[in-house]
Amino acid sequence: MFKHFFLKYRIWTKQAEQLHLHHMNRTIKKGVFLLFLTFTMSSAQKQGEHPAPDFIKSVQFQGGPERGVFPVVPLGGSMQLRFDDLNADEADYYYRIKHFNYDWTPSQLFQNEYMEGYDNLRINEYNTSFNTLQKFTHYRLSIPNEDLKLRTSGNYMIYIYNAYDELVFSRRFCVYENEATVQAAVYKPQNMDRFASHQSLHFAVTPNRTFFANPEENVKVVLLQNDQWDGMITDVKPQYFSGNTLEYRYEAPTQFEGGNEYFYFDTKDLRITTPNIHYVNRADLYESFLKTDIIRARLDYTYAPDINGNFEIRNLMRPGDANTDADYSLVYFSLAYPYELNEKEELFIYGAFNNFELNEFNKMYFNPALELYEGVLLLKQGFYNYKYVLKQDDTLLKNALSGSHSLAENDYLILVYYRNIGGRYDALVGVGITNSFELQN
Repeated sequence: MFKHFFLKYRIWTKQAEQLHLHHMNRTIKKGVFLLFLTFTMSSAQKQGEHPAPDFIKSVQFQGGPERGVFPVVPLGGSMQLRFDDLNADEADYYYRIKHFNYDWTPSQLFQNEYMEGYDNLRINEYNTSFNTLQKFTHYRLSIPNEDLKLRTSGNYMIYIYNAYDELVFSRRFCVYENEATVQAAVYKPQNMDRFASHQSLHFAVTPNRTFFANPEENVKVVLLQNDQWDGMITDVKPQYFSGNTLEYRYEAPTQFEGGNEYFYFDTKDLRITTPNIHYVNRADLYESFLKTDIIRARLDYTYAPDINGNFEIRNLMRPGDANTDADYSLVYFSLAYPYELNEKEELFIYGAFNNFELNEFNKMYFNPALELYEGVLLLKQGFYNYKYVLKQDDTLLKNALSGSHSLAENDYLILVYYRNIGGRYDALVGVGITNSFELQN
């Protein structure tokens, strides 16, 4: 009897173990599935640039012939990333590179499919500033280099990490193949309510070797004004076909606000005043006080050459490399505005000096005693473009204060992507560049 009881006990125990293992397997499988689903959903999300902290300054990312805010280079072309660390402690920084689709969702390519060599390597080119009041360490990274070459066209993001594997900042760049020709021009809109304030981008895309298969679905275009991703236009279908050529001659779908020319200042020599700089001073750091700007929303358009929001580092105070010998100065901005904005509105200083980002550092604050808005930025010596923008809730109004004119000069970039049938990524097959200086009627 005891023997039978012991046998039943072993059977019950075995069944309980099997039942427990069954539930554990189901739980594990469910957890793995949820983890995979979460990873898939997160990896499919659109990726934006990670803003640099306040101690990282003067980030410049250029490629090929110097143009624009970020590199757009042919496959095999060279580019260079430069930035300053105001901590000046020669810290270790590392870089990683990832490939993306046209809409900045991660592509399905493995790293060895878009990259030859290795990333996650230390940036080993750097120098500490020389004879400057503001000490900093200047870093340089060239791509391609002896450790890394890119094998595939498309959108890329470079990520900069510190020695603790913490993300410091990231920047976009594009690599293209000459597989398509892009012809473009800028026109005045035909609808009269936008005739004086907007610009229409008309363009045509022609494949160089063969035709595009199912172009309405497989060809994607991204339109940028002055290299600013926050105002890009995408998801525009071809209006009609002319042989193998895709024609995009819309009015509304490819319209941008013309905006206005940027304000500017030049701090190449911090010992003297230059146009638009009212007063200079040397304290613990150099200080540059700009002339008070005015709101131009109701003023007539006046042409003034600019570099469309960009900046250039330069130094005339002493000979040498401006990247390491140029100093920093506190630049004081002021905008005549007699009324304090409500709690849902904010004013910002806007330009490529911080990658067109809005944060507490370039926010302006109301001074009721002087009836104007004020802001201060620590900027390296050079030539800078800037403007003032208004943010209402989550809406950015770039031209509410500066006005918008169809005669304003703007750069336009047309990126053409193509995903072949069965393809796993969006290849950047053509690039078009045009300017509104020769505006068509």
